[in-house]
Amino acid sequence: MKILLTAINAKYIHSSLAIRYLYKNCADLDCDMKMLEVSINNHLIDIANQIFDEQPDILAVSCYIWNIELVKQLLPLVHRLLPQCRIICGGPEVSYETKAFMQEFPMVDFVVRGEGEEAFRALIEMLLAGKNGAEININGVAKRRVDNSIDEGVAVTVADLDSITFPYDEADVENLKDRIIYYESSRGCPYACKYCLSCATRGVRYRSLDKVFAELKFFIDHDVRQVKFVDRTFNADKEHYLPILKFIAAQDCRTNFHFEIVAHHIDEEIKEVLKTMPKGRIQFEIGIQSTNLQTLGQISRANPWQEMTENIKSIMAYGNIHLHVDLIIGLPYEDLTSFAKSFNDVYLLQADMLQVGFLKLLKGAAMNDLTQEHGYVYMPQAPYQVISNKYMDYKTMRFLQIFVDLVEMYYNAGRFRRTVTYLIGLYAQNAYQFFVDFTTYWRQHNLHLAPHAPKNLYKFLADFIAANDTFSDKTVIYDILKFDALTSDGGKFRPEFLPWREVAKQAADDFYKSEQAQKYIKDYQFKSWRDLKKKFTLEIFDYDMIEALQGNIKKRQNIMLFAYEDDKISYQQIQKGDIAL
Repeated sequence: MKILLTAINAKYIHSSLAIRYLYKNCADLDCDMKMLEVSINNHLIDIANQIFDEQPDILAVSCYIWNIELVKQLLPLVHRLLPQCRIICGGPEVSYETKAFMQEFPMVDFVVRGEGEEAFRALIEMLLAGKNGAEININGVAKRRVDNSIDEGVAVTVADLDSITFPYDEADVENLKDRIIYYESSRGCPYACKYCLSCATRGVRYRSLDKVFAELKFFIDHDVRQVKFVDRTFNADKEHYLPILKFIAAQDCRTNFHFEIVAHHIDEEIKEVLKTMPKGRIQFEIGIQSTNLQTLGQISRANPWQEMTENIKSIMAYGNIHLHVDLIIGLPYEDLTSFAKSFNDVYLLQADMLQVGFLKLLKGAAMNDLTQEHGYVYMPQAPYQVISNKYMDYKTMRFLQIFVDLVEMYYNAGRFRRTVTYLIGLYAQNAYQFFVDFTTYWRQHNLHLAPHAPKNLYKFLADFIAANDTFSDKTVIYDILKFDALTSDGGKFRPEFLPWREVAKQAADDFYKSEQAQKYIKDYQFKSWRDLKKKFTLEIFDYDMIEALQGNIKKRQNIMLFAYEDDKISYQQIQKGDIAL
């Protein structure tokens, strides 16, 4: 019997943990089981063709919020191509409202509800034994009865995470080396935030630390790029997560580890470990969601703000940990005034990324019980994004969609970080108002309909600066924007409207040929002018850039040396007299 486990990922760089769990936990069964991974960017017919080419007897499809609409188109097509193929669906999108799903898609024979490793294996064993749907009775598996009515069963969890086989092997991890690899050391969450699916299950279950250490070492030994923990709250239990952090800190590797944490569970002992963490080894994502106390109370979320901010600022001060903070638009009681405060509160933390998303009314989440009370209107299709409520109409939400896009392009992408930080400073640190004004300008000029190539983004920002009376001294702004251009994208974007002033050729020749260059460039050897031009840039600024980056604006002509080597960009100021201006 041939079984095909299929995952439709959100991006090519992603991988599916779910189908790997199923595959490994059925590895000893007497069947021909394969995995197929595609992305939502693949055409429907291409996905169907790949399934058809495998000629499976059983097709198992993993259903998530990012792929369910495509899956709904795929299922009838596959049934036409392979009418004898049995179809099994599983995942969060079909673990709730299962009966309605199976009625809408009669070609689906079974749905695995909840955590599927044990239930899916038991189902495959019965199918291999020749059992039909009516004869199968497994906890966690919905089926069709003899009269074609639906037996939904119940969603299940796996009690002992150590019983689940590690989902990766040598060949698989080699293929995934430069993609994101997902891993979990725990399931469940100690919190019950109403917008999250974790509120549907209580308690936290942990994988044994000896297994976790061995599995993380496996990733490190295979030089994978990033391991993203999918633990809902990684630092829920100090006895579990502190040893993991210590283990990771002690490794010599390039692997980056990503965790979702709560900021108020970081004590002094944890901070001492974080201080020693090699730069780039870990990154944290912290869900703040809102700073409105009434909002937080309604969604059952505790945010001890002072403790959180102190811990976040401590982490940022270490300079070795990449930090994301999250906000959600559309929560109860969060109108524009409240959102503005939340946004500004979180901006002032100066995290590496300020991720802003829109509330989604997920199947199974407790937020669905609040739709009438707060007047929620949301998309009927996945991702079920809220489009209005009592506090924000759709016109406001539409405006904020563009607002969020600008935060992503001009803050999170990092390309304009110094310029935008300086501009927000001119707004008295009112980051919300800066992005509101930029969004208003963006809409007025229909820039949301224009191509957003990096070169265009520089022009859009420069035009906004030119049109904005808040910015009186625009020359220093253009110098900072020029600095951003030279320290982003390998310095390859040189917008012609900026005041470029390269050092005169003779002065540059004298610098590179003299011993002066060795003061600034490690292991410097002159090879060729072509090599120098590719690796180094000397640029004249009217303002002292080192001071400007510290917030001190001093008009003083100076020369900066920019180096582009090994995918890294560095810069330093040339001392007076080392190059003739």
